[in-house]
Amino acid sequence: MGAARSFQNLLLALALCSAAARAITSAEASRRFWVENDTFWKDGAPFQIVGGDVHYFRIVPEYWRDRLLRAKALGLNAIQTYVPWNLHEPEPQSWEFKGFADIESYLRLAQELDMLVMLRVGPYICGEWDLGGFPPWLLTIEPAIELRSSDSTYLSLVERWWGVLLPKLHRYYTTMEIENEFGSYGDDKNYLHYLVELARRYLGNAIMLYTTDGGAIGNLKNGSIPRDDVFAAVDFETGSNPWPIFRLQKEYNLPGKSAPLSSEFYTGWLTHWGESISTTDASNTAKALKRILCHNGSAVLYMAHGGTNFGFYNGANTGQNESDYKADLTSYDYDAPIKEYGDVHNTKYKALRRVIHECTDQPLSMELMGQMFGFLLYVSEYQEKYSSSTLSITKIHDRAQVFVSCAHDDAPRYVGIIERWSSKTLQIPNLSCSSNVRLYILVENMGRVNYGPYIFDQKGILSSVEIDGIILRHWKMHPVSLNTLGNLSKLQLIMQMTDAQASTVSIYGDPENKLSDVLSYLNEGISEEPAFYEGHFHINSEVEKKDTFISFHGWNKGVAFVNNFNIGRFWPAIGPQCALYVPAPILKPGDNVVVIFELHSPNSELTIELVKDPDFTCGQ
Repeated sequence: MGAARSFQNLLLALALCSAAARAITSAEASRRFWVENDTFWKDGAPFQIVGGDVHYFRIVPEYWRDRLLRAKALGLNAIQTYVPWNLHEPEPQSWEFKGFADIESYLRLAQELDMLVMLRVGPYICGEWDLGGFPPWLLTIEPAIELRSSDSTYLSLVERWWGVLLPKLHRYYTTMEIENEFGSYGDDKNYLHYLVELARRYLGNAIMLYTTDGGAIGNLKNGSIPRDDVFAAVDFETGSNPWPIFRLQKEYNLPGKSAPLSSEFYTGWLTHWGESISTTDASNTAKALKRILCHNGSAVLYMAHGGTNFGFYNGANTGQNESDYKADLTSYDYDAPIKEYGDVHNTKYKALRRVIHECTDQPLSMELMGQMFGFLLYVSEYQEKYSSSTLSITKIHDRAQVFVSCAHDDAPRYVGIIERWSSKTLQIPNLSCSSNVRLYILVENMGRVNYGPYIFDQKGILSSVEIDGIILRHWKMHPVSLNTLGNLSKLQLIMQMTDAQASTVSIYGDPENKLSDVLSYLNEGISEEPAFYEGHFHINSEVEKKDTFISFHGWNKGVAFVNNFNIGRFWPAIGPQCALYVPAPILKPGDNVVVIFELHSPNSELTIELVKDPDFTCGQ
C-alpha cells in the first residue's frame, strides 16, 4: 500500500478532484426560531437575519424560484412577504389560493432553499397595495366598520380570514408580523392583543411574533406589545444612524429580547404617476447597510425584489388632504437590487452583495454546497494572539478535524477533533506567525438521523465559528469529491498484494502530473493528516473472483474504494467492525485497485489484508 499525499497536498488535490460550490439544492426548514440574550437563534445556533422582501403576489408563479434564487445569491437567508387579504378573499367567503395566491407553494420553495420566512399577514399590510390589503367589499358593510380597531364586526371578519389562512401556514417554518406599523396609526392595544391571541390559537406559542414600527418613541409606544412577548422591530430612513434607534428599540422589548433589527431597510422608494422614477444611490445604500450588518445587526431589504402591481392592485397615497391624491405606478421596481424583470447585473445588486459577503460570510451546510455525502473542507483566517486560542463551534454535524498553519506556510499542523457528541471547544497553540493563522476544518458527514424528532439533520458547520469569542467570517468551502479518484496522482508507492501476501514494491509515475513536485511520502512514523493511499492486487482469471473481506486492522478511520466502488467506512480504532465486505461482482480479472482515504493514522506498514472470515472483528 502506498502513501498518496499529506494534508497540504490534499488541499491542492481538492482543486483538481473537487467540484466547485454547486447550485443550491433543496433543504427542509429548521424547526425553531426565537430571540434570547439579545440575539436571534435558529435551530439552536445564533442567527443574523439578512433578509429581503420578495412578494409572491407581485411575481408570476413561474418566476418564484428564479427570484428567490437571485435573492439567495445576493446573500439573503430570510424572505419577508406580505399576505394581502384582498387577493385571497376577493368576495366574502370566496377563497382563492391558486396561481398568484398559491402561498403554500411559495412557502415550500422558500423552505426548500432553507430560508427563514417572515410573514406579514396584517390584516393591514400597506405595501403600496390597494386598500392596504383589505378587501374592498369591507367598505360595503353597514353600519360602516372601523378598520384596524377593536370593532367587533371587523374582528369577526379578521377571525374568519385568519381561521382559513393560518392553518395553512403552521407546517412551514415562519415568524409572523402582527399588523403593520400600527404605531403610526393608532394606540388600540386591545386590538393588538386580540391579534396575538388569535395567531397563537392557530400557530401555537413556539412561533415568534413581531411588530414593525418607525424608530421613534411615539411609534414604538403605540405599536409595540412586549407584555405579550412580541418582538418589536424598527424601520427608519436609510441615511439614519441605526444604533441610537436600536438602543431605543431595546426599551420596548422584554429584557434579553431585543436583537437589533431593521425590518424595512429601504433599498429604494416608491413612485407615483406624474413623478420622476425614484432612485437611490447604490454606494450610499451599501454603506448604510454595512453600518448594521458589520456590527452584528440584522436587516431586511425593502425591497430585495419589487415586482409588479399587476391588474388593478396598485395602491395610492394622499398628502395634506384627501384631494392631494397620488396613485402608485403599475411597476413596483422600487429601485431594488433585483429589478422588476429579474436583472441582477446592476450597481446596487453588486454593491449590496459585496457588503453582505463582507459582513456575514458564515459557513454553509454541506447540503447548501451541494455536497450531500462525505466531506467538506472549511477554510478561514484569524489574527493570532500571544498565547493559545480557544476554538468554539456550537453546532457541528458530525465530526471535524482541525488544522492550522501560518497563512503563508504550506504545512498545516494537526490540532484535534471536535465531535457532535462531545466537546465543542478546542485549544489551538500559538504558532508565532508573522501573518494571519489559516484555519482548516475538515467535516465528515457520518450519516443522517433516520428516526425520531431530530430527523431534520443537516450536515457540516451549522453555527458560527469563534476564536476567543470572536466570530470568524470570510469562509471558503471546498467539497471533497470522492467520485473522481482516477485523478489522484500515480506517483505513489504501490505494493502489489496477491492472496493477501505482500510481494514486490514498484514505483511508477505520470510525467505530466503537475502534483509530482509537491508529493511527500509517509513511509515512516504515523501521521494525523488525512491522506489517500492506493494499492493493487491481482486476480488471475474470472473463476478466481470470490466474495472477500478487507481487514483494516491497524488503520484508524476512513473510507475505502475498490475499483472506484465505495465499499464503505472503516473505523477499527473504535470498532467493533474491522473488515469490509467486497462482493465478487465489483472485482475483475487482472489489476484491481484499492484506494483508502485515511483520516488519521494509517497502518504503519501501509498494508491491508484480504480475509475470508465474515466475522473478522477488530478484537481478533
